[in-house]
Amino acid sequence: MATRDSQKRAPDPPPAIPNRLYFKIGDVASISGLETYVLRFWETQFPQLKPNKSGTGQRLYRRRDVELVLEIKRLTHAEGYTLAGARHALEKAHWRPALQPPVPQRDLYSVPEPEAQPDSQSNLPLIVADSAQQRLDAVASVIGHARAELREIACQLASPVPGAARRRARLVAVPRPSDSLFPA
Repeated sequence: MATRDSQKRAPDPPPAIPNRLYFKIGDVASISGLETYVLRFWETQFPQLKPNKSGTGQRLYRRRDVELVLEIKRLTHAEGYTLAGARHALEKAHWRPALQPPVPQRDLYSVPEPEAQPDSQSNLPLIVADSAQQRLDAVASVIGHARAELREIACQLASPVPGAARRRARLVAVPRPSDSLFPA
C-alpha cells in the first residue's frame, strides 16, 4: 500500500504577470498553469473572482483577478486547502492583491491629530482652509452647471414637439355614375 507524503510542497515562486489591463481566460490559464475549465469553476466557488465579460461574452480578467487566481492556486495546491477552506481563508484575510496595499479611508477636509503622526511634516493640515473653500466652491459650481443643463433638457422634453405639416391628399372630382350604360 502506497503512503502519501503529507508534507506540504515547497511553494513555487509566483509567475510574472505581464503589464496589461485585461487578460483573456487562455492567458490566465497559461500564467497560472491551470486549465480554463478550472478557472470557470472557481468563478462559481469564489465570489471575489468576477472577471468582466466583453460584448461577445469573452471573460476579461484584470490584474487583481489574475493575482487572486494565483493566490487560490497557492492555497489549494501548495498549502493543501480545500476549496471551502481557501474561500474561508480569503474571506477571513479580506484578500487584496499584493501590489495594491489597502488605502486608508480619510476625510480630505480634516486635520490629522498631532500625536497620531510621528514626524513633524504630518502635523500640517491636509488641506489649507482657503483651498478647501475653493474646492467646495468649484464642486458647487460644477453641480450648479449640471443642474442647469438637466433643467434645460427637462424643458426640451416637456415642450410639445411641433409636428411636421401633413400633406393633404388632393381631392379629385369623380363623375357621378349615370344610369345609362353609354354616357353621352
